[in-house]
Amino acid sequence: MSAPAPRELREAAVEFARAAGAVLREGYGRAHRPERKGRIDLVTEYDRRSERLLLDAIAARFPGHAVLAEESGASAPGERAAPVRWLVDPLDGTTNFAHNYPFFCVSVAAEVAGVLVAGAVYDPVRDEMFAAAAGEGATLAGMRLRVSDIARVEDALIVTGFPYAVREHPEATLPHFEAFLMRAQGIRRDGSAALNLCYLAAGRFDGMWESDLSPWDMAAGVLMAREAGGIVTGYAGQEFVLDHRELLASNGRIHEEMKGILAGTRTAR
Repeated sequence: MSAPAPRELREAAVEFARAAGAVLREGYGRAHRPERKGRIDLVTEYDRRSERLLLDAIAARFPGHAVLAEESGASAPGERAAPVRWLVDPLDGTTNFAHNYPFFCVSVAAEVAGVLVAGAVYDPVRDEMFAAAAGEGATLAGMRLRVSDIARVEDALIVTGFPYAVREHPEATLPHFEAFLMRAQGIRRDGSAALNLCYLAAGRFDGMWESDLSPWDMAAGVLMAREAGGIVTGYAGQEFVLDHRELLASNGRIHEEMKGILAGTRTAR
């Protein structure tokens, strides 16, 4: 079975993300009783409802495709290798959603033979749909995106996130935060890696670093950043790999400086 073209996968991702976003929009503003998956890791009924919709939609449209989803894990149609794997985060920013803080999204990506080829990230509060297909650029509401041209970290707005284990291992995270805080024009931490990468693609942020991320957190946003002209690597500048759980992303112009800041922090520790 051959894989659909990236454009077809992108349009499907947009459709799926918008439908799941409607579920989240319905729940936004309500009182929630989230469950704890970990000490500070939450899940709500809307995570599950959104994911169920996404899994059903993918199975109906593409019955031979595999899925990796946050709440239900990996699923495959059978023993034969699937032509496409979908990476699904039904609610990126669950803590924000649970507190009715308006910064969360649905993230849907597709990869073929391990290569990201399509993605959509939908913010249902702002009704912003970010979409990308390999080789065709990234868009917001159909308008082409381009990363910023900021050339120095001291002029840059940088974004990050803290891992769920930050309380157990603050030494692995806080030195990076302090180093960028002292050098950048500003730092933001707003709780959705997928949206952060889309904001980088749109030129709203100039750089991003974060660790302990899962593939579904990053997949669609990484493609968005790349297709908008950005660079995504590991902390040391090595090739980015979804399963390695860390990323350094930028507009390209400040990438080496950001890499140097991270390296200096590791040396200091």
